[in-house]
Amino acid sequence: MELIKQTDLINIIDYEKVREKYRKDIIDYKKDRRLSLGPNITITFENRKTMKFQIQEMMRAERMVHDPQIKEELDIYNSFLPDKNGLSATLFIEVTKETQIRSVLNQFIGLTVGKNLYFQIGAQKIYAQFEEGREEEDKISSVHYLQFDLGEKTMTDFMDNGIAVALTIDYNDYQYSKILSKTMRSSLIEDLTI
Repeated sequence: MELIKQTDLINIIDYEKVREKYRKDIIDYKKDRRLSLGPNITITFENRKTMKFQIQEMMRAERMVHDPQIKEELDIYNSFLPDKNGLSATLFIEVTKETQIRSVLNQFIGLTVGKNLYFQIGAQKIYAQFEEGREEEDKISSVHYLQFDLGEKTMTDFMDNGIAVALTIDYNDYQYSKILSKTMRSSLIEDLTI
């Protein structure tokens, strides 16, 4: 996937003028890229379009106008873009009650180590590769960036509508699986063919 360049971005003054519509369009676009696995895990698949939006929002929030600051954001977010034959996603551990934040997060300590989240593509399992540094021995972040490296053969199977594709989490007592909808799968296939 092509990296985002500084010339692809809008300065914060011009961005403010188009932000409302741009934001609405991205929210609508992400609906076909978001999947809930049980009550506490939501996965949103990312690509150049969604990452560009996140950079624009970060520039706006932090009032970034200097090239070195913007370059740093570009480097960070470009590192989350999927490689060839791959998909990238953001995993959110969701907690609806403030009093339960610690207990809900604690149940997921260790999630990022091992084979706990995967695509089931026909008979094959493709495991998520989590970004390092978002979990410690006794605490875990609520946001995680991950990648799935499908490889050539599995990518071909992923694009074959005759082969079922599910996303599964199997960690301790938290076990959920969901078959990708036709619209989500089409959106992800677009990412794989760019």
